[in-house]
Amino acid sequence: MFQARRFSMGRNKIQMLIGAVIVTVSVLGAVGCSAGEAGHAGTGKPEAAERLMPNGDLRQTTASADQLPPFMDDKSEEMQLIYKLAAASHELLTSMPCYCGCGESAGHQSNLNCFVAEIEEDGAIVRDDHGTRCGVCLNIAVEASKLKREGMSDIDIRNAIDEKYKEGYAEPTPTPIPSV
Repeated sequence: MFQARRFSMGRNKIQMLIGAVIVTVSVLGAVGCSAGEAGHAGTGKPEAAERLMPNGDLRQTTASADQLPPFMDDKSEEMQLIYKLAAASHELLTSMPCYCGCGESAGHQSNLNCFVAEIEEDGAIVRDDHGTRCGVCLNIAVEASKLKREGMSDIDIRNAIDEKYKEGYAEPTPTPIPSV
């Protein structure tokens, strides 16, 4: 079960992440999820706790929200920023559905689970590599964070995401509607 914990990431840092990540949306386009995955070769860095899920997703635990797992080492700077943004925006993304089919294929409950499986009591983050292979996941996280930055309420963001992805995408994750 996902456990929330507040992070000490400053507002300016989050805004910088959002700004940098917005550029990524245009680069990623409307890439869908795929079952294929690149290998996770060692990098000489200390190993993170690692678990391979039945659906092929890799989970690695890091000590904090600012630290990225080894599976991100060969990813673009933009994707790394999105993973940091997802952890920093965990409260928002917990109430945003994902429309890539991961609710059924991976048991995800929200868009956050495409990036973060769990936030432990000590602040450790169990990261999920699902989002590294899925443009839908990435786009929803960036779009929701951008709308939040623009001052939109969580419920209005949720309605905008639902409206945009209601046709032509997979069934959404079973994400509860945010409270008003």
